[in-house]
Amino acid sequence: MVEIRQMKAEDLDQVAAIERESFSMPWTRESLLTFLNRGDTIYLVAEQRGEIVGYCGCLQISDEADILNVAVKTMHRGQHVGTKLVQKLIEEGKKRGAYRFTLEVRQSNFAAIHVYEKAGFTTAGVRKNFYEKPTENAVIMWK
Repeated sequence: MVEIRQMKAEDLDQVAAIERESFSMPWTRESLLTFLNRGDTIYLVAEQRGEIVGYCGCLQISDEADILNVAVKTMHRGQHVGTKLVQKLIEEGKKRGAYRFTLEVRQSNFAAIHVYEKAGFTTAGVRKNFYEKPTENAVIMWK
C-alpha cells in the first residue's frame, strides 16, 4: 500500500534519484532542498514499504498553485501513484487557500496528461518550445 505524506529532507536522496530517472534536465538535490524549505511550497512523497516511489510539489502564489514536479519511479508507473499524489497535492493546496491549479506537461506525455485530466485539469493552451532535450511544446493545463 502506498502512503502519501509530506516530504522530509531525509527523503531527498531517493527523490533526486527519481528526478534523474524521470527527466532529461532533472533538478538537483540542492534545488529540491531549496524548494522543500520554502514556506510557499508543498512537497509530498509516495512511500511504499520504506521506499519512496514518487513525489510531487507545487508553488503557491496567493490563491493559485503551480504544480512544479510530479514523478513516479519507472517500475511503479501504471499503479495510480501519480494520480494519488496529484489528488493529495490538490487537497493540501486547498487547505492552504489555493483554489486554482496550473501546470505544464510535455505534449507527448500522454500518460501524465491522462492523470491530470482524471484530476479535473483541462487544456488551456500551448507553450511553444518550452522543454529542452528534446525541444518540445508544453501543454498548459488548469483546474
